Amino acid sequence: MFRAISAGVVLVLVLTSMSLINGSAQSPAGPDLLQRARTLHNRFPLIDGHNDLPWALREKFDRDLSKVDLSKPQPQFMTDIPRLREGAMGGQFWSVYVPASMQGKEAVRVTMEEIDTVYRMVRRYPDVFEMAYSAEDIERIHRAGRIASLIGMEGGHSIDDSLAVLRMFYRLGVRYMTLTHSANVPWADSATDTPKLNGLSQFGKEVVREMNWLGMLVDLSHVSAAVMNAALDVSRAPVIFTHSSARALCDSPRNVPDDVLKRLPKNGGVAMVSFVPGFTSEAVRQYEHKRDQETARLTGLRSNTDKKLEEGLAQWSRANPAPHASLAQVADQIDYVRKVAGIDHIGIGSDFDGISSAPAGLEDVSKYPALTAELIRRGYSDADIGKILGGNLLRAFKQAEAISAQMQKERGPSEARIESLDKH
Repeated sequence: MFRAISAGVVLVLVLTSMSLINGSAQSPAGPDLLQRARTLHNRFPLIDGHNDLPWALREKFDRDLSKVDLSKPQPQFMTDIPRLREGAMGGQFWSVYVPASMQGKEAVRVTMEEIDTVYRMVRRYPDVFEMAYSAEDIERIHRAGRIASLIGMEGGHSIDDSLAVLRMFYRLGVRYMTLTHSANVPWADSATDTPKLNGLSQFGKEVVREMNWLGMLVDLSHVSAAVMNAALDVSRAPVIFTHSSARALCDSPRNVPDDVLKRLPKNGGVAMVSFVPGFTSEAVRQYEHKRDQETARLTGLRSNTDKKLEEGLAQWSRANPAPHASLAQVADQIDYVRKVAGIDHIGIGSDFDGISSAPAGLEDVSKYPALTAELIRRGYSDADIGKILGGNLLRAFKQAEAISAQMQKERGPSEARIESLDKH
């Protein structure tokens, strides 16, 4: 039945149509969509691939959890329990990051301290968190209304070139390892360092095989494109990118190029789209690059003191207003990964508390339902949203566990050492 409508309603309809055509122009989600989003989070566990709260607790409170109560709002962080509950979190990989400047035994020790922080945090709030070591654990803990807490190790430097250390970290609960962080390791190249190997060394390939044997997921965020392809050549289990987006939309070396995305269906892997502004928005990436160039220029001036450098950067920033990434652009990244890799190969990896700013609309862990609401508005089915939230990660994790069980029937732990495999 045709009914007369006002000019205002016509305008709303036109704008809504435009928003469906151009995702980046969409307005904030309304209460109905947010309620639908939260319902989906109750059905399907939201599993975030990467949160750096353990390191933030180290920097702010020297790992002393008695100095901070996460059950109350903590505005100095992007993560606390009230906002985790508001965000309807189902499972979280807590990153046990240590900087690439730490090497050898120090890297091993500090990684163990970070793991200890996760265990103590979970013990401190047993009504909220529970440690998870398997895909089945995640599903069980989510059904019980708690947040499944998993450990992800961010950087191969944490194992000090030792498969024995890798295996012991698995026993401590580590369920993925990022092969590199910001710098190369002796057996793999980083995306943000000068390539030395153009892929993986023989020992690096053995690391991937041993991670398959253990059932530890291979994380290819932070590695070079050559390492991505080399790991895909070697790995029998699905790989993951715990916090990386599509390079075609934002040309950061930390993002995943199309040729790698196209290999995920055969491998079964998952690209977990990041909320890092410089990986989300090309305008932000270019701005950050220009700011880095200006910082280098000012630093190179012999007359500059720290105060002059700070003043110079402030003056440059006033003359060059920063662009901002948006929730819609994160959804654009999800759209793109779906187009290239397929709906079965998308996940979410925020990098909260490892970043100094976040896209507008995704400022902290309470905002996940807003992204889900955006996907609803873009026409994603409930089942497809369930895959993105955590279903794809769970499927990859189960596949990795099954492959591990088969490999452990075939052989025991590897006896390989870097000294014998990577002779120079």
